[in-house]
Order: sequence, then C-alpha cells, then structure tokens
Amino acid sequence: MTQHPNAELIQRFYRAFQQLDSRSMAACYHPQVRFSDPAFQGLQGQAAADMWHMLCSRAEDFSLTFEVLQADSQQGRARWVASYRFSQTGRRVVNHIEAEFRFADGLIIEHRDHFNLWRWSAQALGLKGLLLGWLPPVQKAISTKAMAGLAQWQRAQQANAKA
Repeated sequence: MTQHPNAELIQRFYRAFQQLDSRSMAACYHPQVRFSDPAFQGLQGQAAADMWHMLCSRAEDFSLTFEVLQADSQQGRARWVASYRFSQTGRRVVNHIEAEFRFADGLIIEHRDHFNLWRWSAQALGLKGLLLGWLPPVQKAISTKAMAGLAQWQRAQQANAKA
C-alpha cells in the first residue's frame, strides 16, 4: 500500500530533521509557510526556515523520533520526540510534540507544533522552570526570548553574508 504524497512529505521533513539538515527541511515548506509553537509564534515564510536553520546549527546531543499519524491532500498530523541538551543551561530536554500540517502545491504551508511549555521549562530551566514555568508571564518571557534569539541569529547571518 502506498502512502499519500503528503505523508511522504512529512516523513522527508522529519528524516531531514533527524540529520539536522535544515536546508532539506526548509525545502518541504511552501514560500508562504506559517509556523507556530509555544516558543516561536507566528513565523512566516523565510523566518520559519531560519528558525530550523538556527535550531539545527545549535543542536547538541540531539536525537529525534517521529510517527506520521495521518496525511491527506489537505492536512496531516505527526507525533515527534526531540531529545537534546539545551544550550543555555546544559540541561537535558526530552520534548514530546504533536504537529499539525496543512498543505498547498505539494508543500507544507502551515505547521503548528503543540507541547507542554511548563514541562519543557522544568527540564530546560530546572527548579525555576518547574516552579514558575506554568505562569503566563513566564511563558510569554520564554517566547519573547526565543523570538529575540531568532532575530539576533538572522542579523548575524545577514552580516556574515555581507562580509
């Protein structure tokens, strides 16, 4: 039995992620892709690809497993688990993610990842994350810091391209 082409697209995306091949991941995205998760909210187009480039370039002690749950011509779902060392604290994180996709022109045009930001913060930040990570202002601060880190990374890439 053959899989739907969009199931194969999701598999190609996560196989590339397993190899930290952000260029191949980005090639699965439509130019107008929209991405969102609890940390990186409302990314569009190149910014979504840049996020994967940044995360892959910084990955330490990384592994990933995934399962495509469903895919048809309009939408798809996957479950994946990323295991890595959070570079800012050196702490080990095992993040369980549910992903939703929408497709257009044979590519991913919308990608939404859902995970428990409190559970993530407890692992990544330790006691501070465990005690305070459930608070909306702390979750907003985590997202703000993630988005600022992406903007800084993008500026550095642009400066390197000009040099």
